[in-house]
Amino acid sequence: MTNQTELPDHQSFDRRKLIKGAASLAAMAVTVKAASAATAPPLGQTGAPTLSTGPLPLGPLAGSRYPDSHLESAKPKVSFGPNGFPAFAGTMAVERVATGMRWAEGPVYFPAGRYVLFSDIPNNRIMRFSEDDGHLSVFRQPSMNSNGNTIDREGRLITCEHSGRRVTRTELDGSITIIADKYNGKKLNSPNDAVVASDGSIWFTDPVYGIGGYYEGVKAEPEQEKHNVYRVDPKSGDIRVVVDDFVEPNGIAFSPDEKKLYVIDTGFTDGPDNPSHIRVFDLDVGAGKVSNGKIFAEMPKPSITDGMRCDTDGRVWCSVGWGDPNEDGVRCYTQDGDLLGKIHIPETVANLCFGGQQRNRLYICGSTSLYAVYTSVQGAMKP
Repeated sequence: MTNQTELPDHQSFDRRKLIKGAASLAAMAVTVKAASAATAPPLGQTGAPTLSTGPLPLGPLAGSRYPDSHLESAKPKVSFGPNGFPAFAGTMAVERVATGMRWAEGPVYFPAGRYVLFSDIPNNRIMRFSEDDGHLSVFRQPSMNSNGNTIDREGRLITCEHSGRRVTRTELDGSITIIADKYNGKKLNSPNDAVVASDGSIWFTDPVYGIGGYYEGVKAEPEQEKHNVYRVDPKSGDIRVVVDDFVEPNGIAFSPDEKKLYVIDTGFTDGPDNPSHIRVFDLDVGAGKVSNGKIFAEMPKPSITDGMRCDTDGRVWCSVGWGDPNEDGVRCYTQDGDLLGKIHIPETVANLCFGGQQRNRLYICGSTSLYAVYTSVQGAMKP
């Protein structure tokens, strides 16, 4: 005789089902474990802050006096200040306004907030320099090893990302939209610099610098056969190649009237016979096409230029570095490619932009520091 009570069918345990279920859970656990063990690169390689040494001193550079000897005119001195060179603005001098970066790049000025955003590529961050009180802070980290930055007509940040291998837009609510990360189904190389036209189209360069190692991005094999200049259609979002014969396309800018497109080729970094110059093209913004490409200005090898901007009169201001220290700084050219003068900076210079409430202050990214100098011209912040 037994006191065992028989359970109803719906409450009874099926031993075989229980064992089968346990086996399924075990298999699932193994799968989840395998998935969680998969490796993925971080959101950009994160560098270490430079804390071992004191930062470079801020303020006017050593030896500065009026007129500042860091401003050199290409013409003989026949008048007060650097003759014929519009960098001269009277009682001013080249200043170091922020320091402590590993490789400063891609500055862009936001008039509404009176601040400059610029990339510190190896440290995987975008920095913010507040013009009103001189405060330096981190705007974004990680930044996907951001490089070039610009601003569109809606006041939104456009960023080229090395480790993301993409171009993004930061919306007004802070969300990030991917503008371009592939062409013909293959990943871009490492977008470097961008500019936005008046019709909203985004033009950007795509060399391979950001995938060449782990210092400024994530090392990878290029998927694009060529190093192109691209255009993103403002309505459809379609990406199209506009120039495909660069060795390493780098900085990019429009003339103020949008009739010219300037693109830097830093192919010299890949070999001594490659170019170190700026090219200029006739531009049809509406059709999204360029034509009649030619060399605008040659750089003094082994120096290269990296980034550039135009002022409202169409002069081209470009960075210089990586070669003769006496050439480190900024060069200014006429619309015809004639050298007007130089701004000497004590570090290799990568990029620059105009800023200030009157758009007459030139901000210069020089390796570890951000420099600034007032000019006698206004930057063409909107072509």
